[in-house]
Amino acid sequence: MAGKVKWITDIKKSLLGFSLLINNSEKRGWVQVTENEDWNFYWKSKQTIRNVFTVKTGYRLLDDQIVNHFPNHYELMQKDLMLEKKGSPLAEKDESGKHLYLDFVPVTYMLPADYNLFVEFRKSPSSTWIMKPCGKAQGKGIFLINKLSQIKKWPWDSKTSSFMTQSTKEAYVISLYINNPLLISGRKFDLRLYILVSTYRPLRYYMHTLGFCCFCTVKYTPSTSELDNVFVHLTNVAIQKQGEDYNYIHGGTWTVNNLRKLFNEIHWIFMQSLKAVAPMMNNDKHCFECYGYDIIINDKLKPWLIKVNAPHPSLPALPTTKSLSIT
Repeated sequence: MAGKVKWITDIKKSLLGFSLLINNSEKRGWVQVTENEDWNFYWKSKQTIRNVFTVKTGYRLLDDQIVNHFPNHYELMQKDLMLEKKGSPLAEKDESGKHLYLDFVPVTYMLPADYNLFVEFRKSPSSTWIMKPCGKAQGKGIFLINKLSQIKKWPWDSKTSSFMTQSTKEAYVISLYINNPLLISGRKFDLRLYILVSTYRPLRYYMHTLGFCCFCTVKYTPSTSELDNVFVHLTNVAIQKQGEDYNYIHGGTWTVNNLRKLFNEIHWIFMQSLKAVAPMMNNDKHCFECYGYDIIINDKLKPWLIKVNAPHPSLPALPTTKSLSIT
């Protein structure tokens, strides 16, 4: 791109992401333009991306234009899609439900579709499971169970003894709960790490050297009497900030510099999860994608992939640092 980069966004000025985009572009000497002007970089909302790449629009990006999403960016980020792709190594399991090759994903089923399989596998009455709605974020709709009777999100069909698969009912993923997390000061936490994928074929991504840890405000306990206490089990900041023990000074987060272990295994998680969806991705040369990986480490120092997020545009205000490229 010759000269200064001209950029545009459809993010509303009232949102946090807009001020972050402004600050970062000004630091780099970029020039903000309007939609009627020529541009090099467009930070688009997910809906705008869908509209741009639909067959109806027939829109074509120029050689010097890039956007911040791949056309089907949701393949990796939506909880149900990453696990259920035919031919994906993530979908291959043994008879007990454990993944054959990528054992960093907890035993997981789709409900209501896999309800009968889940019932068959669930042999240990003492096991705890976590249920998450496929299309929601920020901890919304998540709950823990240790009894079949606690699943109350779909109507029960007494004739077939199975859940009714009405299209109007929201799908959930149900995963075996990691009940032995590594604790710091008695509290559960997870890692949020950021990567940027510049191309899927060949696969190339860059990891930001900084990230953070999200802590629960209440000390962790595996007691089944606390399954309904979201302040014990869910590290989502949107949940924890509602608790009376929330600390507004540090926000329940650490910089990831306080925990610099296990990164070889974490990079393995990055690479294998990206490879799992690479065959399905529309690898447009004009696109890149930012991902926020949520990783939990258990008390045996094993990392587990919990979720892949779409963190933009409200990325944390992290300083610019040299990133690591993996091809």
